[in-house]
Amino acid sequence: MIDVPLKRFEELVAEALDTIPPDLAKVMDNVVVVVVDDPPEPGLLGLYTGIPLTERGDWYSGVLPDRIEIYRNPTLEICETEDDVVEEVRVTVVHEIAHHFGIDDERLHELGW
Repeated sequence: MIDVPLKRFEELVAEALDTIPPDLAKVMDNVVVVVVDDPPEPGLLGLYTGIPLTERGDWYSGVLPDRIEIYRNPTLEICETEDDVVEEVRVTVVHEIAHHFGIDDERLHELGW
């Protein structure tokens, strides 16, 4: 386990978000990404909550933003170096953003994520 202060961990999440291709980033809509220390249930490194872009219709307006949570403590528990944290955060951010685009876990696994 490595210790990464909250501010640095938030920077790593921001850096991971910066790696999202601009064409995809500009399509992301009504979503917020936050760092949370602990997940609501064990085993989670991240969680997407909301209505995926693929499920939004004409009725979609005036709703609260989708939420992507990246969990700091479980990520740090499985990492030994900051490089490990950088990679795990990147993978988790991409995984949760994929859910925002309507890609489920099964398809992500087929794609190697």
